[in-house]
Amino acid sequence: MQGVVKAYDPTTGDGVVMSDTDLADYDLAADALEGSIFRMLRQGQRVVFELDEQGRATRLSLGSEVDMGTPGH
Repeated sequence: MQGVVKAYDPTTGDGVVMSDTDLADYDLAADALEGSIFRMLRQGQRVVFELDEQGRATRLSLGSEVDMGTPGH
C-alpha cells in the first residue's frame, strides 16, 4: 500500500498514515520504522507500507511521488 504521513511524533513514535487507495487512516505499529531507511517521518511524506495483524501500518519504505491511483485523480 502507498500513502502519506498525516502525523508523526518523533518522541513517542506514534503516527498516522493515510492510504492512497481508500483514504483510510492507519496508526503506525510500534516497529513501523525497524529495518527501514527512516529514523523519523515528516507530515506529507509519501511512504509504502504493509498492515500488520492488528491493521497498523508497518514495514515503511520510501514512497513514490508518482500518483498511484489516488481517488479523484
